[in-house]
Amino acid sequence: MYAVVEYKGNQYKAEKDAVLQVSKISDAKKGDTVTIDTVLLVSDGDKVSVGTPYVKGAKVTVEVGDTFKDKKVLVYKYKSKKDYHRLIGHREEYTNVTVKDVVLA
Repeated sequence: MYAVVEYKGNQYKAEKDAVLQVSKISDAKKGDTVTIDTVLLVSDGDKVSVGTPYVKGAKVTVEVGDTFKDKKVLVYKYKSKKDYHRLIGHREEYTNVTVKDVVLA
């Protein structure tokens, strides 16, 4: 059984005991459980339920894990013949979550 969920503008395939990297969850601590009810699709082996836009009553329960920073991405801006250049660095923060349960209505 798996589900496709939408969380913070991104879509993830959630299966039981799968570890997902989602955008940083700032309002939950490590070990807390979070319920995601924006389920787009649920498959139970032979039966597939597709929502319009969400499947009613379907929920995915996840446990919050560690929060970490990704590799640094360097952004270099340059304009030729104008003596303009600028270097900016950015590191995105992510949270590991473990899928505990996928519930179909």
